[in-house]
Amino acid sequence: MKNIAAYSTQEHEDYETLVAQHAPLVKKIACHLLNRLPVTIQLDDLIQAGMIGLLQAYRHYDLSQGASFETYAGIRIRGSMLDEVRRSDWTPRSVHKKARMVAEAMRAIETRTGRDARDVEVAEELSIEICEYHRILQDSLGCRIFSIEELNQSEENFLEESTSESEAPFDSLTQTGFKRALVDSIAGLPERERLVISLYYDDELNLREIGEVLCVSESRVCQIHSQAMLRLRARMVDWLDDE
Repeated sequence: MKNIAAYSTQEHEDYETLVAQHAPLVKKIACHLLNRLPVTIQLDDLIQAGMIGLLQAYRHYDLSQGASFETYAGIRIRGSMLDEVRRSDWTPRSVHKKARMVAEAMRAIETRTGRDARDVEVAEELSIEICEYHRILQDSLGCRIFSIEELNQSEENFLEESTSESEAPFDSLTQTGFKRALVDSIAGLPERERLVISLYYDDELNLREIGEVLCVSESRVCQIHSQAMLRLRARMVDWLDDE
C-alpha cells in the first residue's frame, strides 16, 4: 500500500511539474488559434482543452519516434483545442443552411458555365440582393465546412498520425484522397481567393493583416475567405457529409 501511495504522489508531482513547465506553451498555442476563430470561442476554454492535450502527450510520448517532447506536445495540445472547437459548433443552423444554399448555387452555375461563379451570379441564382449575399458570406466565416487545418503535411502531423491506434488502412486511404482533392480544388480557386487562403492558412496572417496586404478592408477579406471556402465546399461535395 505504501508503494502505491508513493507512486500516486510521485505521479501527481510529475503532473504539476509538467503543467508548470509547459503552461506557457499551451497559452501561446491557444492565443494563436484564438485569432483565427469566431469571437464566441473563449481563451480559457482553449487553454483547458490544451491542458488535456498536454497530459495526453505526457502519457503517450515515445522517445523512439525521434521527436522532442515539446514538438510532440505541441501537436497534441493544438489537436485537443481543435477537437474542442469542432465539438462545440457555434454556428446557428440558419447560417449552415444559407451556406449550403450558396455552395449549391455556385456548383450549379459552375456546372452550367464551366467557369468560376461570380458574386452577382450567385446572388441572382438565389434571388437575393448582392448586399444580402455579402451578409451571408460574413456570417459564414465561422461555419464549419471542413477542417482545412488537417491539410498540414509536416513531419509532426505524420508523427501524430503514426501514433493513432484507431485508424484503419481504408480510413487512411480515404483521408489521403480527400487531401489530394482538396489541394486540387484550392489550386483551381480564383487568384484572389487562392491568395487569401494561402495568406491565412500557410502564412498564418489574420484577416486584418491580409487586408493590409491586399489594400482592402477586413470585412472584404472576410467575404473573400468565406466565398473561397463555400466554393471549395461546392467543388468537394462528393467528399463531404452534409448531414
